Amino acid sequence: MPDIASNIISLKKEIPSTVKLVAVSKTRSVDEILKAYNTGHKIFGENRVQELLSKKNHLPDDIEWHLVGHLQTNKVRYIVPFISMIESVDTFKLLKIINAEASKIGRTIACLLQFHIAKEETKYGFSMDEVTGMAESSEFRQLKAVRICGIMGMATFTSDNEQIRSEFRYLYQCYNTLKTRYLNNAESFREISMGMSGDYKIAIAEGSTIVRIGSIIFGERK
Repeated sequence: MPDIASNIISLKKEIPSTVKLVAVSKTRSVDEILKAYNTGHKIFGENRVQELLSKKNHLPDDIEWHLVGHLQTNKVRYIVPFISMIESVDTFKLLKIINAEASKIGRTIACLLQFHIAKEETKYGFSMDEVTGMAESSEFRQLKAVRICGIMGMATFTSDNEQIRSEFRYLYQCYNTLKTRYLNNAESFREISMGMSGDYKIAIAEGSTIVRIGSIIFGERK
């Protein structure tokens, strides 16, 4: 049985203070999440809306929930009232729906644009050309209920560290391009979410400001 409290405390000592830790709690029980929360940690990430909703009301209200998995457009309205950040905005259509749902209740939702940087086709995300086209559109500039805080990406699942490094390096370049060309005056645009349990050290070395870690904290999934 993993010592969740010890794991998260030691991880937070290792990670630079400039890097946010999202404890990825998908498939984990309320009790397991509470063990991490009771160390003082408050940022948790979930992949699926239904699972998040089933846990949320059994846990403290001051948890900052990040949605880190693929978000279906028909599920947006369920999380907009409470979500702290949606890290996995992977289409312009999804961003517009988040904006519409947030507008209805007077919220502004922090969002990251998810880029497809991995070799695997199964992963979601924008290409740089798609984001450029979106950023240059008048429709994008009219979105008032979303706040673009940065970008997110997942590297290829591989033991080749140089491939992982090159993918993270590319994501960092994408961030710099967007910051320079389109979001230079946006103070909120400062996050690069990259790095998970297997590659977070490489991600931090390549400029990550948010890491999403599950198995190091909670143990391997059964």
